[in-house]
Parts: sequence; C-alpha cells; structure tokens
Amino acid sequence: MSFLGRAFADGDRLEVAGAAVRLKVNRRASRVSLRLDRTRREIVATAPSLRRLPEAAAFAHERAGWIAERLAELPPPAPFAPGQLIEVFGRPVRLEQAPGRARWVEPVDGSTPRICAMGEGEGFARAVILVLKKKALEVLAARTAHYAERLGAPMPKVSVADAKSRWGSCKPGLRGAPGVIRYSWRLALAPFEVADYVAAHECAHLRELNHGPRFWAHVRALVGDERRHRAWLRAHGARLHAFGR
Repeated sequence: MSFLGRAFADGDRLEVAGAAVRLKVNRRASRVSLRLDRTRREIVATAPSLRRLPEAAAFAHERAGWIAERLAELPPPAPFAPGQLIEVFGRPVRLEQAPGRARWVEPVDGSTPRICAMGEGEGFARAVILVLKKKALEVLAARTAHYAERLGAPMPKVSVADAKSRWGSCKPGLRGAPGVIRYSWRLALAPFEVADYVAAHECAHLRELNHGPRFWAHVRALVGDERRHRAWLRAHGARLHAFGR
C-alpha cells in the first residue's frame, strides 16, 4: 500500500491486521520503528519527523504479520460478569448481581467479600468498576498517608483514574500547597504489596522529582528491594488492563 503524497499528523490512527496503529513523532528517534503498547492494546509506529510519518504507516502495513503475532500474545479481554471471582489487593472477591446501589460487602463471618451490583453486560461492569475505584482510593490514600508521614512530607491530594501509560503520577506542591498524586484504579487488581510499592514510589517523588540515586534510596527505605514489584507490573500489567474490557 502506497502512502506517498498522503499527509499524516502526529497521533493519527490506522488499522492494520485488525489492530489500531497510532502514528507518533519522536525527534530523538533515528529510524522508523514499531512497538506494541500492551496497556493500550495498540501498535505505535514511530517516525523521527512529521515528514517520515507516511514511511512509518507503510512500514506498519509491511509488518502486518508481526503485528498479528504481537496481538495474539495479549491476554484476551476479561469483562466483569456476575459469578466471577477476581482478586482485589490480593483478596478473592466474588462479583454478584443484586438490587440496590453498587457496593462492597464485607461478610462478618470472614468469608469471601462480594461486590454487589445491578444490571447486565456493560452496565454491570461499569457498576463494578465504580466500586473498585472507591476501594482503590480508600486503600491507596491510606498507604499514601502512611508513606508521606514516614518521609516527613505533607499529605498530598489523592485521586484515581484509568491511566493507560502510568500506574501513578506525582505533582509536588509549591509554596506550601499540598502535592497531588494520581493512581490507576487498576492497582486494586494487583497484589497488595505491588500496589503498596507504587504508593511508596509516588510518595518518594514528594522529596525527589527524578529517578536518581536519592529517589531510589527513599523507595528502598520504605519498601525494600523494589525490583520484584516492578517486574510483576511489567509481566502482568497488560492483564490488569484487560479487565473490564
């Protein structure tokens, strides 16, 4: 397929082998390249300049077989459905269809917690996600408070979102204002110790705005060797993003 003479913009999308392909300009790149963005479940075709985006589009079509193979490696979408057993911060939780507002039910007898929600299909899934977001905010705000106190930093504002490329982000406060930390709610689907590491990581940014030696010293003082948690996220991050799809 020829793309000569066709104008493309940074961020344009194509479809190749049933996959979304996003065109990206990276002026630090030395050549046209392809990579799989596992969290967004899309291919990124990178070019060193706007002028070479047609070349990146053509390269993506030439590598349709490679793209199909990479897509096949992704975990399949895992929509939330009644009766499903998921893990929330490492605890088994049963999804249950029930009347009333969507809610977390913690049994007094110590049995498996439940998320109860109304609806079917996407409606049920949206209700479950609302409960998971609330639980994620509750747990991650508590861990943020814990680590901010240990670092002697003011408690930041905490929120959750459905970030595609980051598990967390930190914006330190200026002139005495509180900082802001935002987490992916999907950390609720990770083991507690992994989500806890992300909280420690973002709180360390309240003291160091980089990933230099002093930053990692703060992280290790809070949670020890972080490498196993980072490896877990690399290995299982795509699976977390497949939930609710």
